[in-house]
Amino acid sequence: MKCGYVAVLGRPNAGKSSLVNFLVGEEVAVVSHRQQTTRDQILGIKTGEDFQIVFVDTPGIHHSKNVLDRVMNKRVRSALAGADVILYLFDGSKEIDDEEKDYIKNLFDKSENVILVETKIDKFSKKEQKSGKNGVFAEIEEKNLQFIREIGKEKSLQKISAISGENMPKLQQQIVESLPDGTPIFDEDDFTDKSVKFLIAEKIRGILLQELDQEIPHGIAVVVTNFDENDELVRIDADIVCERQQHKGIIIGKGGANLKKVGESVRKYAEKLLDKKCALKLFVKVDEDWRDKNVAKYYN
Repeated sequence: MKCGYVAVLGRPNAGKSSLVNFLVGEEVAVVSHRQQTTRDQILGIKTGEDFQIVFVDTPGIHHSKNVLDRVMNKRVRSALAGADVILYLFDGSKEIDDEEKDYIKNLFDKSENVILVETKIDKFSKKEQKSGKNGVFAEIEEKNLQFIREIGKEKSLQKISAISGENMPKLQQQIVESLPDGTPIFDEDDFTDKSVKFLIAEKIRGILLQELDQEIPHGIAVVVTNFDENDELVRIDADIVCERQQHKGIIIGKGGANLKKVGESVRKYAEKLLDKKCALKLFVKVDEDWRDKNVAKYYN
């Protein structure tokens, strides 16, 4: 049986979480159009008849601006060190710059089991059709491909879409073939190593990422403070922590509209996840500059 860990790397918003969720078949990682959505090493587990893939979805590779950023980058390095296979994702509608080229070359120097994944090819096609400037995007793709040819890694490239599912079976098969032989690491019914409390907290944060603008989402932490479950009902209390008093009002919204909308979505998610009714209470609290001062309190 083929079994092992697969580190999913790439720049912020390269499509890492979307890929993991698609292949696992469950929502285990926050997906958002905003950068730096993932903050933790999310394990997604895909088990087939003759394989088990353990995906490690990492925070996007970026420059550190605060303590939280430095912790996130450390976790990227940790995931890389423990991986049997490395997926490096890049957005196919954008040209790979010199810094990213150097990072990719370094990955291949460190490991033979690197698969390059060009993501969002559905987006690429839509852009061409909408703009009528097919040559612009074809030129971007050709420049990226030229770099990949130059380093001799064209055979390692897969072009995929986690939206349409295009070429995802081929990518999964390539991953399986690259894994070592072994015994299953997790039970066959497991799809993540994370607790339900973690998944609920991430769902709350993910919805806030979608609903709020600018820098506010990145200054938000979510902590489940109470999780009380019986056969018929689960009671969940969660704190939404922000860095500024004015952010608190934005999160709550006029007449509590934003918070109510988030609560309704999370409640539906929890009821589907747990297959029972959910009573959810959300509280918004302020802890100024927690990303520099109190990272360990909210992000372990």
